[in-house]
Amino acid sequence: MTAAEFQQIAHTIPLLPGIYKYYDTGGTLLYVGKAKELRKRISSYFSKTFTSYKTHELVQRIHRIEFTIVDSEQDAFLLENSLIKEYQPRYNINLKDDKTYPYIVIKKEPFPRIFLTRKKINDGSEYLGPFTSAGKVRDLIGFIKQYVPLRTCKLNLTDHNIQKGKFKVCLEYHLGNCKGPCEGLQTAADYMEGLQQVRNILKGNLGSVIGHFRSVMQEQAAALEFEKAEATRKKIEHLENYQARSVIVSSHLSNLDVFSIIKEDNLAYVNYLMVQNGTIVQTHTVPLESKLEETEEEVLGFAIAQLRASFNSLAREVIVPFPVEYPDDQLIFTIPKGGDKKKLLDLSLKNVTYFREELKKKRILHLEGKTDMEKKKVLYELQQYLHLPEVPDHIECFDNSNFQGSYPVSAMVCFKDGMPSKNDYRHFNVKTVTGINDFATMTEVIHRRYKRVLAEEQPLPKLIIIDGGKGQLGAAMISIRELGLTGKVAVVGLAKNEEELFFPGDSESFKLPWDSDSLKLVRRIRDEVHRYGITFHRNKRSKGTFKNELEGISGIGEQTIQQLLTTFKSVKRIKEASEEDLAKQIGKTKARILREHFEKGA
Repeated sequence: MTAAEFQQIAHTIPLLPGIYKYYDTGGTLLYVGKAKELRKRISSYFSKTFTSYKTHELVQRIHRIEFTIVDSEQDAFLLENSLIKEYQPRYNINLKDDKTYPYIVIKKEPFPRIFLTRKKINDGSEYLGPFTSAGKVRDLIGFIKQYVPLRTCKLNLTDHNIQKGKFKVCLEYHLGNCKGPCEGLQTAADYMEGLQQVRNILKGNLGSVIGHFRSVMQEQAAALEFEKAEATRKKIEHLENYQARSVIVSSHLSNLDVFSIIKEDNLAYVNYLMVQNGTIVQTHTVPLESKLEETEEEVLGFAIAQLRASFNSLAREVIVPFPVEYPDDQLIFTIPKGGDKKKLLDLSLKNVTYFREELKKKRILHLEGKTDMEKKKVLYELQQYLHLPEVPDHIECFDNSNFQGSYPVSAMVCFKDGMPSKNDYRHFNVKTVTGINDFATMTEVIHRRYKRVLAEEQPLPKLIIIDGGKGQLGAAMISIRELGLTGKVAVVGLAKNEEELFFPGDSESFKLPWDSDSLKLVRRIRDEVHRYGITFHRNKRSKGTFKNELEGISGIGEQTIQQLLTTFKSVKRIKEASEEDLAKQIGKTKARILREHFEKGA
C-alpha cells in the first residue's frame, strides 16, 4: 500500500484508542499495534522515512488494514499483547520462549489430590503456578507431603462409598502419609484445612503454616499426646529452616514483580523475579527478538505484560530499572535507589547478565553462525588437551543402559565439527551377552559398530569416547585390537561421576580444565548419549519388545516377573535368591518352578 492509497482511506480511521492489524496480499497477519489515536498512529507509517530496513519492508507489504476500537489505552495494550501471543505476527516482538510449564493441580473431587501436570484444562480444578522447573515442583510436592498428609490414591471417595465401607486404608495410612479418609478416619473439613496449608506453602506464606502447627502442638501437649507434639515440633523446626533458606530478601516486603533487561541490537533478555511474602517464588529469564525499531522501554513493557500473564501474577507493585509506559492504573511502578528493592533489582540484573553470557557460550559450543575457524576452536582446544594427532572433528560416544538390572541395550551418538550428526546415531540390541554384563556388552557393541564401518569402507572417527571409565574402556579395547584399529583411532574412557578421562593402559586419570569449552563439549556429548540411550530404552519397554530368560519359564507370568525385578532388581539376584526368599514374594509353587528351572540351567 502506497502513501497515496492510504490517504484515500485515512478519513475512515477514527481518532480513538484501539488496535490495528496489517495484512499482506495473501491475508497473512504481518503486524499488530496499539494506539491512543488510531488515525495518527497508522498515518505515521505512511508519512515518515524509517531508518530501519525491516520497518520499510513492513510498509511495502501492507495490503489491508483492520482496526478495533476499545474504551481506553489500557484495553488497547492488553488486546495487543493477547493478539501477539496468539498469532505471533512476523514483524512483532517475538518472545522466544516455547516451553510448557508445570502446574500443581488441586483436583476437583472429594478429598482432592494434588499432583504435577503440564495440561491446564477447564475442569473446575485449582491450578497453582505455573512453575519454571518440573524438578523443583516435584521437590516441592515431596516437601509438602512431609508436613501435610494428603491422599495419593484415585479412589472415588464420595460420602456414599465411604459410608458403605467400600475401601480399606493402604500402606500410606500406616506410614503416616495419609489420615485414611477412605474409611472415614478423616473429615472433609480437616482435609480441606490441610489443603489450605498447601496453598500457603506454595505462595511462600510459611508464617501462617508454622502458626497453624504451633496451635496443633499446643493442643496435643494439653491432651498429653507428647509423642505427637514432639513430631509436630520437628515439623515446625524444619519449616522454619526452610523459610530461613528461602527468604533471601525481606519479610517486610509484600508481593512484588521485579524486571530487568539487557538489549543488544535486535535481541533483548528479560529477567523476572516473582516475590511473595518476602520470598522469591519464581525466577525466569527469556530472550526476545525485536523486529522493528522498538526501544528498550517498549520491549520491557511487552515482556512485563507477557510474563505477568503467563505466571498469573497478582502483584500490584512492579520494580523496574527505568520508567516504562504501561497503561494500567492499578499497577505501581517503582525505580528503587536503595534498600531491599534495589537489592532485588540488582539480583534480577545479575540473573539476566548470567543468562546472556551462558547463551553466548552455548552458541559457541553449538557453533551457530560461525566461520570454519571459529567452529573448530573448541575442537583445537580438545586436541591440545588430549594430545591427539588430528583435530577430533568426528567423535563417537558409546553408553550402555539397562532397567533394574535387566533388558540391556547400548547407544552411540556421533558429533561432526562439534555438532550432533543425528543421522549417524545408532542403537544396539545386545545379541551375544546373557544377563547383565556391561563389559561384555561394550565389547560386543564396539566390535559390531566398527566391523561394519570397515566392511562398508566408511571413515573412522578421530575420537571414541566410552562412557563408563576404566572397565568399560578395557572391554572396548578388546574389540579395537581384534579389528586391528589400535593406533588408528584415539579411544578414551569417561568416568561417570568424576568426569575423569582414561587412556588405554594408563593407571592415572586425566581431567580437562573445569572451566574449559572442551570439557563442556565432552559433557554435552555424554549427556546426549545418555538422552538417546534412555529414550531408546524407554520406547522398547513401552512397546514390550524386551525379552529375558524369565519370560520363557512356563507358569511364570508377566506380573510375577515384574514383581521379582522390582524386589530383587536383576535376574542375577533372582537366581541367587533362596527358594524361601522367592516364596515370600510369589508363593511356594512359583518359587519351586523357578528354582527347578535355574538348577536345570546350571
